[in-house]
Amino acid sequence: MSNQLRRQVLKRTALAVVLGACLTNGAVYAQSTTGSIYGSAPSEAGSTIVVQSDTGLSRTITIDANGRYTLGSLPVGAYTVTLKRGDQVVDTRKNVQLRVGSGTEVSFAGAGTSGSNADATTLGAITVTAANAPKIDVSSTSSRSVITSEQLATLPLGRSAEAIALLAPGAVAGSGAFNNGSRSVVSFGGSGVTENAYYINGFNVSNPLSNLGGVSLPYGAIDQQETYTGGYSSRYGRSTGGVISQVGKRGTNEWHFGAQAVWEPKALASSRGDVWFPNATLPTNFEYTDRSQPGTLYRSGKDNTQTRTVYSAYAGGPLIEDRLFVFVAGETDKTDGVTTNAFTDSTQARNNYDYSSPKFYGKIDWNINDNNILEYTRVQNTDRRSGYYTSFDYDSLSGGAATGTYPDTFKIKDTYDIFKYTGYITDDLTLSATWGRSKQENKQFNRLVSDLPFLGSFTNQDPAITGGQPIGNNQTTNRAKADDPTNKTRSLRVELEYRLGNHDLTAGVDNMYFNAYDEGVRTTGPGYQWIYGRQTDPTQAIRPGLGVGPSGGNGYYAQRRIFTTTTSMAVEQKAYYLEDRWQVSDNWLLTLGIRNDKFTNFNSDHVAYVDSGDQWAPRVGASWDVFGDSSLKVFANLGRYYLALPNSVAIRGASASTYTDEYFAYTGIDANGEPTGLRSLGPGPVSSNGEYGQAPDPNSFAPTDLKSQYQDEFLVGFEKTLGSSWNSGAKFTYRKLQSAIDDVCDTAKIGDKLTAQGGDVDAVSIPGCVMFNPGQTNTYKLRNVDGSGYTSVRMSQSDWGFTDKARRNYVAVDLFLEHPFDEKWYGRVDYTWSHSYGNTEGQVKSDIGQSDVSKTQDWDAAALMYYAGGSLANDRRHQLKAFGAYQLTPEWMASATLRVMSGTPKSCLGYFGTDESDPISYGSAYHYCGGQPSRPGDAGRTPWTTNLDLGVTYRPSFADHKLALGLQVFNVLNQRDVLRVNGVYETAPSTVSNTYGIGTDTFSFNTPRFVRLSASYDF
Repeated sequence: MSNQLRRQVLKRTALAVVLGACLTNGAVYAQSTTGSIYGSAPSEAGSTIVVQSDTGLSRTITIDANGRYTLGSLPVGAYTVTLKRGDQVVDTRKNVQLRVGSGTEVSFAGAGTSGSNADATTLGAITVTAANAPKIDVSSTSSRSVITSEQLATLPLGRSAEAIALLAPGAVAGSGAFNNGSRSVVSFGGSGVTENAYYINGFNVSNPLSNLGGVSLPYGAIDQQETYTGGYSSRYGRSTGGVISQVGKRGTNEWHFGAQAVWEPKALASSRGDVWFPNATLPTNFEYTDRSQPGTLYRSGKDNTQTRTVYSAYAGGPLIEDRLFVFVAGETDKTDGVTTNAFTDSTQARNNYDYSSPKFYGKIDWNINDNNILEYTRVQNTDRRSGYYTSFDYDSLSGGAATGTYPDTFKIKDTYDIFKYTGYITDDLTLSATWGRSKQENKQFNRLVSDLPFLGSFTNQDPAITGGQPIGNNQTTNRAKADDPTNKTRSLRVELEYRLGNHDLTAGVDNMYFNAYDEGVRTTGPGYQWIYGRQTDPTQAIRPGLGVGPSGGNGYYAQRRIFTTTTSMAVEQKAYYLEDRWQVSDNWLLTLGIRNDKFTNFNSDHVAYVDSGDQWAPRVGASWDVFGDSSLKVFANLGRYYLALPNSVAIRGASASTYTDEYFAYTGIDANGEPTGLRSLGPGPVSSNGEYGQAPDPNSFAPTDLKSQYQDEFLVGFEKTLGSSWNSGAKFTYRKLQSAIDDVCDTAKIGDKLTAQGGDVDAVSIPGCVMFNPGQTNTYKLRNVDGSGYTSVRMSQSDWGFTDKARRNYVAVDLFLEHPFDEKWYGRVDYTWSHSYGNTEGQVKSDIGQSDVSKTQDWDAAALMYYAGGSLANDRRHQLKAFGAYQLTPEWMASATLRVMSGTPKSCLGYFGTDESDPISYGSAYHYCGGQPSRPGDAGRTPWTTNLDLGVTYRPSFADHKLALGLQVFNVLNQRDVLRVNGVYETAPSTVSNTYGIGTDTFSFNTPRFVRLSASYDF
């Protein structure tokens, strides 16, 4: 194949696989937008290294006495590296591609041998030393992967940051219950899905309210995405999970334009499968809530398909050659489809949904001179979900006309403005500063404004009244947001790097500020909703702990619920750090770092309710180039990582909220589905958590000595070249959660402790729920009712009645085998064995889809944590991942990705003990199943899942390989297995939920097979 043809065909595909270090363990900068070039060269007098980028930026450095050089903080892009002796050019390496966040080795052998290209391997327009192509990056002590834009254009992948991240070892998809439009979530290394950090061009773009997911670039604007799964340096923190960092493309000295159209037609897609009510053999004296439903159809998947269209375009080039550059990219992403509501939904209809996710990215780069660079980035993402309902009859399984009702409309709009300055003060001293701001509009509303209450579980209406035909109304949603909820962030990061002999020293500050306005929800309609229920034993109290008695009669009852949480709040996160990357010898590199994080959370009155104080996080890494030729590296990393509480913690916590239920027996149901002839079953509105709308005292909500969640991590591994064509490696990872934060709502225990100390319970105000560190001792300040100040109470693990502390451990072994591109094919296979176990998933609770960050039902009372230990919700014991590409001919390339994973543990949450009691009035929330203890995983696991995706790309020579036509088939085997199941066993004592053990939502299942067609042209 000629060099010209290589430049045309391989430039967009495989070259970046060799030099872009896809899925390698690179150096240590988790939110970096830059890279470095290092290497060795003859150290004769007057020898220098000159690097020049494709934007004209040039830097020169003198080779040290040991024959080594390093140039850091270089913008990602293509570089020419030249060895000079005086004014004479000795040797040159062209089109060297920098890897984001890591070092690229460019070494020159011999002295004065300008013909050293004889020892080089030429791949298209790129010249590298032959020994470098399969070598390992020995400048790394971390664990990360990098996927380049060339791979994104070829591999069959979902068009999202999370889909790319799932190629990384140990990364698993989080529960779909936490997805938000096109934004999904990922769990890294056994962590919860809120414990990750997202970055674009070095700026934090994580969800500013809850830290669930983040913002991503238009797919065609991604230059590189790095995914950290552990071991990052002290420069970065606020994550106990992983890091997803995208670097956007930038303009160069050549103008480039391009456009792409993507089509995923429903005609080539498989429908979702039908879901049936379970018909299991139940324990003695247990029966299903609705005895007519077992074995019948729960949700029809007939004709549940969708069509997706994506149009994108980009342009980039010089405004002033060598000085000023611009790059802009836009993308429209629209999905239209149908899902059928479940038989039990209040609206039995089909949701004709419409998802729209437009994105914009713009970047300006100004090389003021070779020593000063200024960058500006603009990012805008919008996610909008809406639709309308058409009728559907479960008897005939047929649809009809529009009903005049609508699902909720959700709209999230994020905008970011990011400024960065880089100053190369001397060859050894670099200053960088990044400042940015963001705004998020987070809206939820319904096109139909109804004054009627939402009806929950309306299939549980008394059939003696309805004749077996449940009575509904046109209210389709139970909660809505305020009119204009908004989140804003500001961030400042300043960093100074200094090279002193064999030490690369770094010092910096990293501050972020979050403000949220009018976040939370309210109950729709008249301000309340109705929920229907049924007891198997109508003589048993429904919620005895709250004074709610039995339903009597035939066991049917209704509860009226009020839920309001709207509030405002703020968070400050400040940090400073020091780091020393010490090249101890030619073969040994040590990374020594320390980071101090401080987190402060404020309520709606801007009164601090959490102030962490100093939190020191040491980080130590080592890399050993065993033979000194980059053919075998042994590396290790030990570090501590702190996680902040996001803004959403103030909702239902540090600010006023109402969450009450009032229970009734009834004798009739009106035409709107509301119960009539009400007979009260209790004392009036009751609340398990004491949420009656009162404003909590911020000084009492959290203890004075609350510790942030933090985790310690240790990893050790090696990487080895196998001959000239293969790389291999293994890594062991151990993570241990050392401290967690959740809320505890059994605050009567505080009164018990106060009484035992001789205090007066009536003299203080005790909150309904408070924050604490499970398993540790915390001190609370209780407001004295006479206004004289506060009374302090220390609460230990035993005072709360708990028998165990918060535990989460993750153990993993990762193995990989990689074949770099050899002008024909590239491939990589990863296998991970892991176990995530303990009694605390993290800040959320996936088995019931609870997204109340650090305020889940876990740890609310001791009874909830009996038998809570086991395999955690994101535990997948076995993972096999593979991807690669094969150049069939100069015009045709085939590609594939494969993910095979074992299932996740199932939960079974029922009433308490063998007597089916409810000691804290939480209903079916205890780790008992049919009266027997049931730890997570005791109920079994979900099935194994296999996702095989295939693709082919055609770049015809008649179009100079600038036209690309693609065909990709996702989930070729059409495996539609369940991913998550309902783990709530009962609706009342001895009354089994008809949906226990099945996937109750469309996101509970693997996406059916679909086909993607694409066409693009690059000028």
